[in-house]
Amino acid sequence: MASSSPTAVNGETASQALATSTAASNGTSTGAGKPFLLINNLVKEFGDVRAVDNVSISINKGEIFALLGSSGCGKSTLLRMLAGFESPTSGQILLDGKDIVGVAPYHRPINMMFQSYALFPHLSVWDNIAFGLRRDGMPKDEVAARVEKMLGLVQLSSYGNRKPHQLSGGQQQRVALARSLAKRPQLLLLDEPLAALDKKLRERTQLELVNIIEQVGVTCVMVTHDQEEAMTMASRIAVMSEGVIRQTGRPHEIYETPNCRFVADFIGSVNMFAGKVTVDEPDHVIVESPECLHYVGHGITGTIGMPVSVAVRPEKITISAEAPEHAHNVVYGEIVELAYLGSYTVYHLKLASGMQVKATVSNTVRHGAFHPKWGDKVYASWSDISMVVLTQ
Repeated sequence: MASSSPTAVNGETASQALATSTAASNGTSTGAGKPFLLINNLVKEFGDVRAVDNVSISINKGEIFALLGSSGCGKSTLLRMLAGFESPTSGQILLDGKDIVGVAPYHRPINMMFQSYALFPHLSVWDNIAFGLRRDGMPKDEVAARVEKMLGLVQLSSYGNRKPHQLSGGQQQRVALARSLAKRPQLLLLDEPLAALDKKLRERTQLELVNIIEQVGVTCVMVTHDQEEAMTMASRIAVMSEGVIRQTGRPHEIYETPNCRFVADFIGSVNMFAGKVTVDEPDHVIVESPECLHYVGHGITGTIGMPVSVAVRPEKITISAEAPEHAHNVVYGEIVELAYLGSYTVYHLKLASGMQVKATVSNTVRHGAFHPKWGDKVYASWSDISMVVLTQ
């Protein structure tokens, strides 16, 4: 069953988009050349519980790769196996072609930045960054040069003499990053790197962190439960649930062409219509649901009568007072909730079937625009290329 349209996606042709989506759903990197980090059939069991279930991923050198999922999905366990803090029950972890499963954490060319930052409160910023270098026996002049370079990289050159408690949360985060990068690891692991920051600071720090990592050129694997953080920072994302990777791909692929109901529902907001296929042609499909008739502007690999779900993102929906000309891809309902959020307004429509449809409308003009109120009856419609048809 194909879940994406054969039209171009972000400049890709139909065949390119399908090939990319297929590779992504299998956890395979679409980049050229040998993967820098290769995880093969990795399993971790705690008694009768399988926390990581036969996971395979390939990551290219220089990528920022995100493991995204809710608490308990296995992403942190997977990260700890990469760091060497947990031993796999079975499977391989190949870093630059070498299996590191049996290598002790302190002998791996890997550094991990923890959610709490784990800065030494009694040491200055300068000494925090120098700590690991000194333990490795690096000469004093090299330590000094490396620390000054790291301070400059994270834009804290004038803060070297301060203690961690004298810094803001964002500054502490940058010190922890500088310390992690000072030893020039081949692989950088980030465990919920921005969870301790407030929303506004977190948004600003996301881009700063990406810029620093890209300047250094280090390969990075990060764990997060924050969808926006993963979409903003990562070049590719793996969505995890119950120890299994459900889909891997670039942010726009995960969002626009989810391969299953779980991914569609987990990433962002989505309206999910349950129905069955009534027409299956090479260039279009018609799905009948209790709410409306869905005309999908591309073919699928399916059969007449098969149960499917039609997923429509709220921002793909148009709200109008008058019925659109087409009879398909349109529902009629009462506005039971609305939230004006400045740049856009969120509407919740209650349909006759009892289902609520969410629509997000951009506030692009100040005057003359259609602004329905609570209790108004309106039409919600969408185009035939706005939908994704899902079977699992």
